[in-house]
Amino acid sequence: MASESADIAAVGAERVEDAALLTGCGRFIDDLPVPTMCVHAAILRSPHAHASLRSVDTSVARAMPGVRAIITGDDYASIAAPLMVGVKIPIECWPIARDKVRYSGEPVAVVLADNRYLAEDALDRIVVEYDRLEPVLDPLAALNADAPQLHAGLSGNLGADRSFRYGDPESTFDTAERTVDITIRYPRNSCTPIETYGLVAEWDPHGEAFDVLANFQGPFSIHPVIARALNVPGNRLRLRTPEDSGGSFGVKQGVFPYMVLMAACARLAGRPVKWVEDRLEHLSASVSATNRVTTLRAAVTGEGRVTALNWDQVEDVGAYLRAPEPATLYRMHGNLCGAYDIANLSVRNRIVMTNKTPTGLNRGFGGPQVYFALERLMARIAQELSLDPVEVIRRNLIAADAFPYRTASGATYDSGNYQLALETALAQGGYDALLEARAAARAEGRLYGIGLAAAVEPSVSNMGYLSTALTPQERAKAGPKNGAQSAATIAIDPVGSVTVQLDSVPQGQGHRTVAAKVVADVFGLEPAQVRVLAAMDTARDAWSIAAGNYASRFAGASAGAVKIAADRLRDRLARIAAARINARPEDIRFDGGRVFAAGNPEAGLAFARVASAAHWAPATLPEGIGNPVRETAIWTAPELTAPTEADGINSSLCHAFIFDFCGVEIDPLSGEARIDRYVTTHDCGTILHPGMVEGQIRGAFVHGLGAALYEEYAYDEAGAFLAGTFADYPVPTVHEIPELDVLHICTPSPLTPLGAKGVGEGNCMSTPVCIANAVGDALAPLSGWTDLVLPLTPARLSAHLGDEPAAPEDVVTRPKAEGRGLTGEGEARVAAPPQAIWDILMDADQLAAVIPGAHDVRKLSPKRFLADVTLGVGPVKGRYRVEVALSDLDPPHGATLSGKANGALGSGEGTGYVTLTAQGDGATKITYSYEASLGGKVASVGGRLLDGAARIVIGQFFAALGRKAGGASAANGFRARLKALFGGAR
Repeated sequence: MASESADIAAVGAERVEDAALLTGCGRFIDDLPVPTMCVHAAILRSPHAHASLRSVDTSVARAMPGVRAIITGDDYASIAAPLMVGVKIPIECWPIARDKVRYSGEPVAVVLADNRYLAEDALDRIVVEYDRLEPVLDPLAALNADAPQLHAGLSGNLGADRSFRYGDPESTFDTAERTVDITIRYPRNSCTPIETYGLVAEWDPHGEAFDVLANFQGPFSIHPVIARALNVPGNRLRLRTPEDSGGSFGVKQGVFPYMVLMAACARLAGRPVKWVEDRLEHLSASVSATNRVTTLRAAVTGEGRVTALNWDQVEDVGAYLRAPEPATLYRMHGNLCGAYDIANLSVRNRIVMTNKTPTGLNRGFGGPQVYFALERLMARIAQELSLDPVEVIRRNLIAADAFPYRTASGATYDSGNYQLALETALAQGGYDALLEARAAARAEGRLYGIGLAAAVEPSVSNMGYLSTALTPQERAKAGPKNGAQSAATIAIDPVGSVTVQLDSVPQGQGHRTVAAKVVADVFGLEPAQVRVLAAMDTARDAWSIAAGNYASRFAGASAGAVKIAADRLRDRLARIAAARINARPEDIRFDGGRVFAAGNPEAGLAFARVASAAHWAPATLPEGIGNPVRETAIWTAPELTAPTEADGINSSLCHAFIFDFCGVEIDPLSGEARIDRYVTTHDCGTILHPGMVEGQIRGAFVHGLGAALYEEYAYDEAGAFLAGTFADYPVPTVHEIPELDVLHICTPSPLTPLGAKGVGEGNCMSTPVCIANAVGDALAPLSGWTDLVLPLTPARLSAHLGDEPAAPEDVVTRPKAEGRGLTGEGEARVAAPPQAIWDILMDADQLAAVIPGAHDVRKLSPKRFLADVTLGVGPVKGRYRVEVALSDLDPPHGATLSGKANGALGSGEGTGYVTLTAQGDGATKITYSYEASLGGKVASVGGRLLDGAARIVIGQFFAALGRKAGGASAANGFRARLKALFGGAR
């Protein structure tokens, strides 16, 4: 028993959240009851990345049973406005397309029906006519004068362009002994929480107010954005969040456009609306991290000391600049020199729009993009100057006696001892042993490398950092923006029970557990005696625009506000107790559920009796005591000031430190990178709950691992999203996650009430570049410096390992499709002569019976057919309008078929070649080949599913053709033909 208690003490208090979650009793957005007459929404999304909307015909869908309303962009615009843009630029950001679509997956119409099934069915019957436009997907290409333009109000695709200068970077570069530069392309990826977006929206016509329940995470600066788009004052928008949310890691900030859209739908339909996003929608059409092109140049001494940095950052925000973007670009603005003492800095930030989904917050937002460039640069400096990478980092770290340290761009690093963290990691993490392992591996000819990364993790964001994107003149006109208010309320009921209300909107981190422990420690109670409420209601609870769960703000800000509120109530309760037991308030102690005087524990009162006194006997309270029943603390740090005239910005309050190193071996045959050892060392100030800190570090590490080796949002040349399922967007599972050694030092923050700093994002920032540096080191004996692009998949790494051995002559290799193209070839045998088969292929009625899923086939001309077909591919099933044209006719021997398909779930076009060859036994051998390209939702399901589905559909077609042409004998041969088909398709 003593051992068990010791274990609990080591990891922290037992989580109060876990019992419900582990028994399946959590109450997530889809578990909660809905209002009466609630309808369910399904969204019709654009299959094209860039197209003009010619027409949207909803007449057939509206007439379907159970369909209550269909909302288009024009319907929305009749009662609501565009979303406010993050930085004022001349574009309109609608939550549903009007006149034009700008990314694959953009909403075009919303069906409201009695249930989701009926709503999904109705999507298939909406007919949309598009005029396709050329898309632009690469951010640098989008800057070209001849690039396709997304928004008519812009003079191109450049949304903003700002330059900054700190110190004297020009002369420093002019006199530098060496300059070293690097260009990196950081890709798009996301965090894929277990629970996707979900909401219930209701309109009160009498109060002219909206009530929206959503698994929104904040920041609540989005509340006025939503209210403004819905054309109501803020006090007529009630925003609620559920008690439980199945993860977020940033991306659930991006639910807010759908909150606006569904609230407008509720008003238009006169009914409450529920919408829950499916996984395919989440991957293909929610928000992701930004992709960024960065050129970073350093002025360097011969000893590896960096004296100046020049940043050129091109940020791809997708089709629209949605609030709070460009947060990802500017959140790290005060930290662009990382953990290094660099006095001179120049920066150019450009925001570019492309035909991809709009971006938003993603765990560590801005940090992975910055540190991938900065720490790859430090590795390159070490390699070019033939220096030890550890020594290069050591020589550039901010000195321990320099804190609080002011960075060149204005951030104040509150506390730290980076040298101690570095030396602790090297000594306790076994760095020397890793060096020996590398030497031994290389002596055997193996590809083994060591990577390093140092990173400063900011937390508690200054709400004014985003205004750094404006010029000083624009900021003066708009008014100052700064601070990071956090609110917490503690209430005591008539029996002395304590309840805490948070403003942090947790998504699984354990905020309720930590808050209960903080309050219990102040009041001398057990944490189980304190109830913590995490659900947020803007009509009831204290909140500010900074409320929410982002930028690791809980430990520093929210928990600090809880402590302040508890201390205030404790002081009042101490005065009540002092008056009753004839003691001085400063001598009152709270412990073991009792309130007593120091030195005389027996002469005390039960906490509940003292705490409830204000309810039962308010006239007996000491004069001037204030309210001992309820306390709301609203805290912000005075250090979080607005940007200066010189563009200096203390963009975050607290700054934790991370130092990582790892060993990685590359398999020369498969190209796979295997992590042999990974050590991460953290200084997050005061640790409030050791187990949760450990969990946050390990979780961030797995997200960083995914970004490094597995995860990437991929698009084809037409802008179709190619990674809409976990088959093509692989995330690390327990089988891919290596052991992680976690070490700590502690320099408490002097700026937060509890001395804590954030810890939830650090390894998202440090892990991708640490692994990349190890991979680069492993490849160095082969090729010297190697430019690496994430994720470091076997296919990418194999390109750096030399030519692949040629396949044996008797092995047929399968051609690779470009983008989400499909190619295939094969053959089938049908027990009927060529003429009988040809006649079926030329007869619309017989063809309708053969084509899988066909509802109707019409012959428009001798060489053109129009078919109405339902097809399913993996999780996607939908109705398509298919046009087929025949050419190169050689009856009854062969033909070329060209076709186009359009439907609610996507589009496609392709060409097929069919040859009929008579066999000696009266049968026909049909050989075929095809190539096709797909777009929209169907393209997102992934290459593996599409390829398998294509084979199955073709197999079904030839089986039906055999039955139609050859009777039972053909049907009996279906198994053999299908086997041959799967073996023969290329």
